[in-house]
Amino acid sequence: MAILGSIIKGAINLTDAISNEDPKQIAQEKVLKNLLSKAKDTAFGKYYGFKKLLESENIQEEFAKVVPVHDYNKMTEDWWSKVHDGNADICWPGKPTYFALSSGTTGKSSKRIPVTDDMLSAIKTTGIKQVGALSNFDLPADFFEKEIMMLGSSTDLTAEGEFLEGEISGISASNIPYWFQGYYKPGKEIAKIDDWDTRVATIAKNAKNWDIGALSGIPSWMELMLKEVISYHRVDTIHDIWPNLQVYTSGGVAFEPYEKSFNKLLAKPIIVIDTYLASEGFIAYQQRPETHAMKLVTDNGIYFEFVPFKPEYIKQDGSLVDDAPVVTIDEVEEDTDYVLLISTVSGAWRYLIGDTIAFKNKERGEIIITGRTKFFLNVVGSQLSVNKMEAALRELEQEFDIEIPEFTIAAVNKDGEFYHHWYLGTTSNIENTKLRDRLDMALKDANKNYKVARSKALKGVIVTSVDPEVFYEWNAMNKKKGGQVKMEQVMDEEKFKEWEAFVKEYNS
Repeated sequence: MAILGSIIKGAINLTDAISNEDPKQIAQEKVLKNLLSKAKDTAFGKYYGFKKLLESENIQEEFAKVVPVHDYNKMTEDWWSKVHDGNADICWPGKPTYFALSSGTTGKSSKRIPVTDDMLSAIKTTGIKQVGALSNFDLPADFFEKEIMMLGSSTDLTAEGEFLEGEISGISASNIPYWFQGYYKPGKEIAKIDDWDTRVATIAKNAKNWDIGALSGIPSWMELMLKEVISYHRVDTIHDIWPNLQVYTSGGVAFEPYEKSFNKLLAKPIIVIDTYLASEGFIAYQQRPETHAMKLVTDNGIYFEFVPFKPEYIKQDGSLVDDAPVVTIDEVEEDTDYVLLISTVSGAWRYLIGDTIAFKNKERGEIIITGRTKFFLNVVGSQLSVNKMEAALRELEQEFDIEIPEFTIAAVNKDGEFYHHWYLGTTSNIENTKLRDRLDMALKDANKNYKVARSKALKGVIVTSVDPEVFYEWNAMNKKKGGQVKMEQVMDEEKFKEWEAFVKEYNS
């Protein structure tokens, strides 16, 4: 009998049973008041009059009126640059211990996002909430005695002056509690290996020494790691190495595009649990097995606002127009795309995180990630968001029984006519013309704006199939291999030319 596992499972069940949360709107009001109160004497708080805001009858409304929306560039130019220089009490009391490096989806330069001790505490608290939610998934007691493979970026953080820098997964893993270290794999020494290929090779070599019950990491890199382990040991599936593997905690990007190829690496089904841990904080986690929607964390260090995701509110670079309307959590509607704004205990204020979300269950506060503000293709009025693109690709996968885990698209001008040029990451032998026609049809059926555009200014569709490995090597070239990567699913013409040149060189 798994005695320790039974004790841990019982504690989790008890914790989940006695947890008591305020209604979402009340919780958010409390979070905002706490943020304003703690930051009122910072440079940012004084500049925007947080003390006066705290006296407002409607703090949420006044906060939105007084404090402008900040994207990374504005936040950095006006405020975080002072934090980078070592100044204290700029956007949050004191100084951050860490900076999370986030390359995002454009360029090779990393964003440097403050990570305070208060944020690390909030991440840990939400992590405990997520563990508590495991009681909803009917896992056997012995599961809680197994080890957890956390595949993130290197925990060998870089010292930059008085700060430590690294990706958020590496920062989080370097701060795991001492009691968890016995369960954590690949362990401190392997996790410090900076080169991703070397780290994965070392994991493969040691894989048989571990009894892994759960995986955690970004789907694309997790899949590549599992393939390496399977290949190294010359077995058919990962369950030949880790027979007790039962859970995969995905994060950062939607799991659905990887589902078919991922399942081929398994001998039996496992439970997939989605999470939303960004460089700016732990935003949401899947609370129950009936849905892959994630519960927004409304009571723990992050205040949320939502901008309807409509073309008239989004600039070409993915930022917002100045008069874009904003709603609070009690005003959102289900199945409507919103641009996410956050204010946090790391000193991000009305911060445009770049993601778009939709509420699938407003009462429960459950969301899905639907895309990125920069991944919105509206050339000649096609109004294609990432979730519409991915839904069309899932239809292709089903109809042709293929896998398309990766893609990118650009609007290109050929001889004065506009085309959508898709690159699909797939190993299938289906003719590109067949994929093109079916993809075009699926988008017409699902999106009236696209259908209108195709009858007017959008001349046609081009599809080029490439091995998914091309996408991973593209990310590696951009110094993102194994990291918190979000592939550029919509490219401008300049970036697309670089991509096509890379594909040509890769295939030569």
